[in-house]
Amino acid sequence: LTVDLTGQVCSDSLGFLFYSGIGGQVDFVRGAALSRHGKSIMTLPSTTEDGTKSRIVPYPEKGSGVVVTRGDVHYVVTEYGAAFIHGKSIRDRAMALINIAHPKFREELLEAAKQQGYVYKDQIVPVALYPKEYETHFTDKKGEAIFFRPAKPTDERMIQDLLYSLPKQDVYTRFFSNLMAFPHTIAMPFAAIDYDDKMAIVAVIGREDPEGKEKIVGVGRYYRNPSTNYAEVAFTTHTAWQNRGVGTFLLGYLIRIAREKKIKGFTADVLASNPHMLQVFTHAGYSVTSHLDNGIYELKIPFETESPI
Repeated sequence: LTVDLTGQVCSDSLGFLFYSGIGGQVDFVRGAALSRHGKSIMTLPSTTEDGTKSRIVPYPEKGSGVVVTRGDVHYVVTEYGAAFIHGKSIRDRAMALINIAHPKFREELLEAAKQQGYVYKDQIVPVALYPKEYETHFTDKKGEAIFFRPAKPTDERMIQDLLYSLPKQDVYTRFFSNLMAFPHTIAMPFAAIDYDDKMAIVAVIGREDPEGKEKIVGVGRYYRNPSTNYAEVAFTTHTAWQNRGVGTFLLGYLIRIAREKKIKGFTADVLASNPHMLQVFTHAGYSVTSHLDNGIYELKIPFETESPI
């Protein structure tokens, strides 16, 4: 009937009104978890039949009984996606469940999560529908399969893991600063996007892992400047996955999306000491103009005219 933001499942009552018996639900859930590679999956519509109430709720309604505990659930599924919550922190659980709630209730659920201390006070969750049509697959130069998809708010922790895995030189070439830490304030903008003016595509491996341990090995993103209709673009790729075509694919894919969004072109700042990234931009298939200022190339890539490369 309802699932709260920590993963507690209410199945037999709506408040003090008993709707049904418990039945064999707990047996099925625990039996699934005890099976080899088994997973318990709770499915429910995101709203009531009339669409007036969310069935992903901040907390169980007074009087509602918790039938399945938050520790027993692996996946919660609505028509807006699947949330893997097993073994996750309360913050990660809340973010994952808000992300599969009906879009018209997400802001309300996010505010409740903030008031309950589950998420950061400045946390952002997109109301726009996740653009599944931008999911795609790519095989890199070493024959490894990579899944590319738009970033989700729940990717923040994996993006932090990617940033912490970078060597100091890569951190400097990406951020133009010797950052030592990547807290929420730095990682959130990579994942808190609107899929229009702000877009990010992540490169994911490990989707087939039975424990659900995905890993992000690259991320490319752009931000549209409304005054110019140009978007600033930047990339980050795990060291082990560099020189394998990931950055080139990310740029080409972001260009395709940006053109669909009627963006005129990209701009980018690249250190003169980063020739590999300069090469990625100059071989993107479009004319590139550059201006060198204090060791930084300011690039401009209009989409109107394609380069003869």
